[in-house]
Amino acid sequence: MAKKGYLVSAYRSIKDPEKLAAYAKLAGPAFAKYGARYVARGDAAAAYEAGIKGRIVIVEFESVAKAIEAHDSPEYGAALKAFDGCAERDLRIVEGLE
Repeated sequence: MAKKGYLVSAYRSIKDPEKLAAYAKLAGPAFAKYGARYVARGDAAAAYEAGIKGRIVIVEFESVAKAIEAHDSPEYGAALKAFDGCAERDLRIVEGLE
């Protein structure tokens, strides 16, 4: 059985909250089509070392392959067009431990 995949997005800064809201309205349904489950979403409760106390989003998928498929999908591509550089963020996909 494949281990779960997690898409982790850490925002360094948000330049245009309205564009971010438009992106979020598209990203949620786009990921839902691929079985996504939002595990965490909001401002960091604390930040240490080189961390920034900004917005964090963690999305769980059944596998890394499914997370990559969702990210590379046409539906999420439409969300990225709406994103349009409205924020600076670090987005990664990582394999879970289980």
